[in-house]
Amino acid sequence: MILAAGRGERMRPLTDSCPKPLLPAGGKPLIVWHLEALARAGVRRVVVNTAWLEEQLPQTLGDGSRWGLEIVYSMEGRDHGGALETAGGIAKALPLLDDCFWLVSGDIHAPEFAFDPAALERFRAGGLQAHLWLVPNPSFHERGDFGIGADGLGLADGAGPDGQRWTYGNIALVRASLCAGLPVGERVPLGPLLYDGMRRRQISVEPWHGEWHNIGTPAQLRALATGPGSSL
Repeated sequence: MILAAGRGERMRPLTDSCPKPLLPAGGKPLIVWHLEALARAGVRRVVVNTAWLEEQLPQTLGDGSRWGLEIVYSMEGRDHGGALETAGGIAKALPLLDDCFWLVSGDIHAPEFAFDPAALERFRAGGLQAHLWLVPNPSFHERGDFGIGADGLGLADGAGPDGQRWTYGNIALVRASLCAGLPVGERVPLGPLLYDGMRRRQISVEPWHGEWHNIGTPAQLRALATGPGSSL
């Protein structure tokens, strides 16, 4: 599932007329980097949730056949009048998803990340509710989100043996049970579910040291396009 429903307020004015995941990066929309990577990994069906300017997503991406994918759209704006936040969006899309699935935000840029089928199979066999990839804390989120335990489980309330808290990179493997009990059509953030799952020792994590950018503002998009080692 690719998350693509948000308004992208901090990206204005660019997002006044274009959904953030469709903003161009390296000659193609941000979301297309994910579609291409998922197709390379053997994924064949992708759910994209939409809300803000949502008609532009199917108009631009179509049915996914150009990437060898089937894209199915979960239309939150049409059905509920606006974006449902991450957990609410997952809850609405659950009938379209497998029991275990990849989850990635459409507005991050991680061109080196591979959606490894072996990682999915390990997760499916393990029985945990989620597996998150964490990144070093960016300048705009220096406090971080979670620690990494010595056993590979996420820590909600402090640092791990490395003395650090890390930032959730918006890439995960998720089991449907994480959001299965949520009311459909209501706005529900994902963060509280992740913290609760970690306290119940149901969420594993691992660090990601590859190229990663959270594209939150026009300045960040420009910096990515012009900075040293840019892939754009």
